[in-house]
Amino acid sequence: MIKVHHLENSRSQRILWLLEELGVDYRVITYPRDPGTLLAPASLREIHPLGKSPVISDEARDGRVVAESGAIVEYLVEHYDAPGELVPPAGSDARERYRFWLHHAEGSAMPPLVMRLVFASLGQPPVPALARPLGRLFARGVEKQLLGPQIRQLCDYWEAELGRDTWFAGEAFTAADIQMSFPLLALENGGGLSGYPRLKGFMAACRERPAYRRAVEKGGEFSLG
Repeated sequence: MIKVHHLENSRSQRILWLLEELGVDYRVITYPRDPGTLLAPASLREIHPLGKSPVISDEARDGRVVAESGAIVEYLVEHYDAPGELVPPAGSDARERYRFWLHHAEGSAMPPLVMRLVFASLGQPPVPALARPLGRLFARGVEKQLLGPQIRQLCDYWEAELGRDTWFAGEAFTAADIQMSFPLLALENGGGLSGYPRLKGFMAACRERPAYRRAVEKGGEFSLG
C-alpha cells in the first residue's frame, strides 16, 4: 500500500495520476493549505522534514518515505511498472527523450512559473496596501523583461517538440508526460496556452485518459483560480 500525502491543489495530483496508471493500491491522506498563507500545514513535517508535498510512504518497503516529484515518479516506475509500460525501452532514443522531459518539468519549466506567481502576489494581501502599487509596478517590469520572454521561449519549444510525436518522449504515453502536465496546467489556468494548439491538444489527450479522470475525482485538478 502506498500512502500519498496529498496537499490540496498541488503537484501531488500527478502522483495520484501515475498510481492510477500503474494500477497500484494507494491511500490518499489530504492536507489543507493554510487559508491565509496558502502554505502546507506543519503536520506535513511529521512525514518529511521539509514539510512539502508530494510525499509518499511505501508500506510494502518498511514505510520508506520518498519526496520530490521526479524522485517519486522514478521510484514508482522502478518498483511498480514491471512491464515497463510507462518507460521507453533502455537504450532507445525515446528513453533519452523520456529522461530529459522527466527532469525538464521541474528543472526548467516550473521555476519561471513559480517566480511569476510570487511576483504577481506583490500587489495583493498580505502585502501592505500602501506598498501594493509599487509591488504591481515591479511585477509588471519583471514579467515584461524576464519572465514573459522566458515562458514564451519554453512554450515555443514544447509546441515544436510535440510536432514530432503525439507525446513528449515519442508516440507512446510515458510517465514524462505526467510530469509535463503540471507546468502546462499552470499555464492553462492563466490562458497561457493561447496560440499553442499542440499544447492544448496534449492537455485534451491527458484528460481523456481514464486514469487521469480517476485521479482528479480523488484529488482534484490543479487550479490557480
